[in-house]
Amino acid sequence: MAVTKPIGNKNEKVGQVVSARMAKTIVVEVTRRVPHPLYKRIVTKRKKFYAHDEESRAKVGDVVKIIECRPLSKLKRWRLGEIVRKAVEVSVDAALLDANHAKAAAGPRKQSKQAKGKGNGRTS
Repeated sequence: MAVTKPIGNKNEKVGQVVSARMAKTIVVEVTRRVPHPLYKRIVTKRKKFYAHDEESRAKVGDVVKIIECRPLSKLKRWRLGEIVRKAVEVSVDAALLDANHAKAAAGPRKQSKQAKGKGNGRTS
């Protein structure tokens, strides 16, 4: 019988991926709402954590769970646990972009005299 020893209580945080440009590293922003110590008003605090993402699964905008681990580099002390929610992917039609770009490149349109006026519509 192989008895597995429990790893222990590792610190876990849930946050949103704000950068995934580095190789095998993501930057996760964790936000928390706490009362101000003096004024007791709810304040949002944010902190960024560097986390190890071996397979580069997480993308910008994903909500992920990170787990504390041994130091992996100067800044990385967390690893990706799981992806809680994937970000919405927005696809853009290239033909539509070209049409909008062509319109913008045509130059600014001339304004009528009425539109060029001083603005508020009153006459003196």
